[in-house]
Amino acid sequence: GLTETAPLLTMNRTRAEWDDDTPAERAATLGRAGAPALGISVRIDDHGEILARGNHVLKSYWDQPEATDDAIVDGWFHTGDGGTFDDGYLTISDRKKDVIISGGENVSSIETEDALFSHPAVAEVAVIGVPDEKWGELILALVVLAPGEQVTEDELRDHCRTRLAGYKVPKRIEFRNELDRTATGKLQKFKLRAPYWEGQQRQIN
Repeated sequence: GLTETAPLLTMNRTRAEWDDDTPAERAATLGRAGAPALGISVRIDDHGEILARGNHVLKSYWDQPEATDDAIVDGWFHTGDGGTFDDGYLTISDRKKDVIISGGENVSSIETEDALFSHPAVAEVAVIGVPDEKWGELILALVVLAPGEQVTEDELRDHCRTRLAGYKVPKRIEFRNELDRTATGKLQKFKLRAPYWEGQQRQIN
């Protein structure tokens, strides 16, 4: 959900028919955003963005008609999230603005983050796009290692290649002591991106 949806759009919970699934299957099933809440309709537009409408989705932003026109089109609220809607269940793939376009291919930062995070040496990770003359945007991973762990960039890339297509593997990996987060623990990717895009008119290349 979002603040604009007061705040719930979907919910997910275990179901009896999933009892015989393996732990990995149950984790994947429960990892989805879930089914639309009562009174909510959800669909995916042609660009892969999640749209919603319902009786507790905002009517407008206060004194911001332009922002309202951008967010609500033909009665559908544009969430800014990308995802898929299959078998009545929504799966969020990424924030629309966090999709990295590298060499003409769309890369979900979340998918690359999940691959890196599955390595036992990785405690935290953020994947961002940074400007690059050859690729347009280059995939950069910012990694915080778990206490006492050591791993090289090449070892992490090799780990990713067992889980991802080659174009989704980060070209660069930088090790950090910590990552910028909000008070609620969300990664502040705009702060992480800012130094790499300094002097650019927009954060897309």
